[in-house]
Amino acid sequence: MSTAGAGAARVVEALHANRKTICTAESLTGGALASALVDIAGASEVFAGGVTAYSLEAKRAVLGLSETELAQGAVSAEVATHMAQRVRKLFGTDYALSTTGVAGPGPHRGVAEGTVWLGFASKTSSGAISVDLAGVKDSSTSASARNLIRAAAVTAALDLVFNQAVFAGLHPQT
Repeated sequence: MSTAGAGAARVVEALHANRKTICTAESLTGGALASALVDIAGASEVFAGGVTAYSLEAKRAVLGLSETELAQGAVSAEVATHMAQRVRKLFGTDYALSTTGVAGPGPHRGVAEGTVWLGFASKTSSGAISVDLAGVKDSSTSASARNLIRAAAVTAALDLVFNQAVFAGLHPQT
């Protein structure tokens, strides 16, 4: 099982054990986070759905982000947080995760390749963390470096939701 697969299995198990639900809003990862979750048997009991809002227009139209929220671009703590808050409200879940960032090649709108923001939201709190994944790329083609950054972002998001305060107390009993 891949690193993302193992992380997804831990998240699905914890949610299932505690009768909680989750959804996703993805930009950078393009649906890969939702895919990692639904690859796990039993995910249908805890995963409500996901939104892939890759373009700024999709972030506005589907997630309701404002021009003001997107004024500085889509790669920020504010955008990641709002994506998670809005998708959680859309699906009515206990928790939500969001991903936004730059996979490359190269910087985008002044944001360095490998810059990633992961958002989370629950009924009582929300926020975002920054992850620098520039070091994950290797000397291979830009396309495979892009995929490495995206895959590392999925793994980091799954780790976030399992380890952060949002899931405090929800780890399955072993």
